[in-house]
Amino acid sequence: MLSSSVTTKGQVTIPVELREKLGIKPGDRVGFVDEGGRIILQRQETAIEAVFGIVKARKGATLEQMKEAVAAGRSRHARG
Repeated sequence: MLSSSVTTKGQVTIPVELREKLGIKPGDRVGFVDEGGRIILQRQETAIEAVFGIVKARKGATLEQMKEAVAAGRSRHARG
């Protein structure tokens, strides 16, 4: 059995073996369920709105370039 200590703030580090097995990465949300005195931890899916802004663009775009990209996308969608 793996174990971890609880900090004074109530925080617990999830052992790396479990994080890898469950695919838990920094910023992910987890849920806790009390089942008869046992705590079940499970990875929660994250809504796209919750992660907005985490990915940083490598290259900027001008307003004109964005308008052209939107127009091209609408054109492709219309031909669809």
